[in-house]
Parts: sequence; C-alpha cells; structure tokens
Amino acid sequence: MSKKTAYKRRDGRWECRISMGKDENGRRVFRSFYGKSRDEAEYKAMIALDHSEDEYAVTEMTVRELVTEWLHVTASRIKESTAANYVMKAEKHLIPAFGEIKCCLLKAKDIYAFIERKIKEGLSVRYLSDIIVLFKSVFRYASREYRIRNVLDGIVLPKKNKPEIAVMNKKQQLRLEKYLDERPSVTSVGIAISMYMGLRIGEVCALQWKEIDLEKRVLTVSKTIQRVQCRTGSKQTKLIITEPKSESSKRTIPIPDCLLPLLRRFKDNGEVYVVSGRKKPVEPRTMQYRFAKILHNADLPSFHYHSLRHLFATRCVELGFDVKTLSEILGHSSVEVTLNRYIHSDMERKRTCMSLLSKCA
Repeated sequence: MSKKTAYKRRDGRWECRISMGKDENGRRVFRSFYGKSRDEAEYKAMIALDHSEDEYAVTEMTVRELVTEWLHVTASRIKESTAANYVMKAEKHLIPAFGEIKCCLLKAKDIYAFIERKIKEGLSVRYLSDIIVLFKSVFRYASREYRIRNVLDGIVLPKKNKPEIAVMNKKQQLRLEKYLDERPSVTSVGIAISMYMGLRIGEVCALQWKEIDLEKRVLTVSKTIQRVQCRTGSKQTKLIITEPKSESSKRTIPIPDCLLPLLRRFKDNGEVYVVSGRKKPVEPRTMQYRFAKILHNADLPSFHYHSLRHLFATRCVELGFDVKTLSEILGHSSVEVTLNRYIHSDMERKRTCMSLLSKCA
C-alpha cells in the first residue's frame, strides 16, 4: 500500500497525502484528499485509490451494523442467556463507543482509549476483558466474511486482578448453621445445599425434588435459572430455565449424611421446586435477598450468596478432598479453575500447615 501521511491544515481541514511513487523524471508524485476530520480524509483516500494490492477491504459498514449482524448470526447457535449477555454488553458499551465509526477506520488507539476510559469509570478488569473478547469475536467474523482488517488482532487485554472473595470463618459458619437449624424452611434447605454441596445460586433455584434421590443419596444438577434481557430490543427482562453453565456443570453429586434429615423433612412432589415449595421457582435475586436477611438476623457480616460455594470448596480441601474429585463436584472444566478461584486459605490454616515442618534430626 502507498505511503500516506495525514495532518491538519491551517484552514482547519485535514489533509491525507499519498505518495504515488515517482514520475518519468524521478520526481515524487503526491495526491491529496481533504476532510473535516482525519478519519474522513483518510477514508476518502482509501476509497479513491486502487487497493487491488491490499489484502483488506474498504467498506461503508459501521461498527454498529457489523455488531448487529454478528449478534443475529450467532444467536441461533448459542444459549439464550449467552445471547442476552452479548446483546447487553454490545448495547451498553461497544455500540455507544464505536457504533458510528466505519469498521475499516477503527484503530488500535481507539480500543486502548476505550479500555482506559472504562477502567476510570470503575469497570472491573475481568468484566472489561469479557467485553474486549466479545469485540474480538465480532472482528474475526468481519475478517472472514468481508476481508475487513481485524483491528482487535494484537490488542493486549488488561491484566486481571484475582478477586478477593470474602468467605466465612469457622465461627461464622457455626453461627449460620445454628440459626438455620433453629429456623428450618425451604430457604434454609437451599442455603444448606449450597454450603454442603457447592451448588451455584441459579442451580439451587432451578432444583426440583425429582432431582434429589434420597434412597440413592444423590442430587443431580441438570439446569439453572437466570434473568436475561428479552431479544425484542426492549429493556424488559424475563426468567429462563436452561442448561447449566457448561457441560461439566451437569453432574450428579452424593448427598452428605448431614443434609439427609433436612431433605427428608421437606421432601415434596417431584415437580415442586426445592427453595420455593411450589411448582413455580424462586429467582436468584430473591434468593440472594433472603440470604442477606438471614445473615442480618443471625448477626453475621454481609456475604454474597456465591461465597457459600467458595466456603464449600475451602472446607473440602481442609478435610483432605483431592482436587480432581472436588473439581468434578463443583462442575468445573478443569482443576485449575478450582485451585485458582475457589480455594481460600486463612492464617489459621497456614499456621497449621507450617507447624507440620520440623528440623531434621
């Protein structure tokens, strides 16, 4: 591609100057294109010149049009909840920032400026990385289908900080257990299942009694429940019951002995949802609210419901579970996920481990 330079003129316009090589006398030949902005001048140059030697296509397609097309194409081959998540990220972040820019004019510096701005706005690095990964998928599609240059190729994602998850200590866990024992309810059943079996909040809310076999002492996780945005383009949301997070999340778990009396006490018709006591489920945010209320009434600090899953994993390691077994119980795709995200060691545990060391005799 011919060498080009762009600069702002004294009259306020931008000029994109293209070197066309040399004439028969050896003098350099230039061609200029003008616009109200740098992008406009460069775009006019791209359109006007013959790009037969260029591997990338010049297009009028905007980022908004590309993202919208990609969302439509992928919707039929992904879970409804995943599609809703993509739409939300696109409409809330990508389209407002890049929507009116032509795809072929998007630059790496625009992406990095977006990343810096979102971090300053308070977005977590993990969430921002998810947005950029989504954007990369969109431009891989654009590169395959339209030969549009993949400007996201080579973009370095921000380093993710390992989130600090607050987990109950043993004293707090005992207080919660005592409170639940004294005030048994269907909500107590759900909390106990997450605390002693590691189920996610969506899995607990979608759990029906037909998936708990008290004779065989096993519980089967086959679905999850979550609230997603409707595909109609409106701001309305709906509650959906779908397959779990991944294939590895579909699992059958042995029920620990300590849970059996509580489960037998509340055992109901197979179609009844465990934490609602009805044939209509309770949604996750309601379950989170109930959990927060129980913590308050039990005079315990605030914890997110998901901390029960972390608590389960941590206690299992302390009891000597091998990581492979624990990973399968939690429904993880690999033991690395279990080790990096769900195992927490407090100072008491560290002291216990260090006390095992002794001087050589």
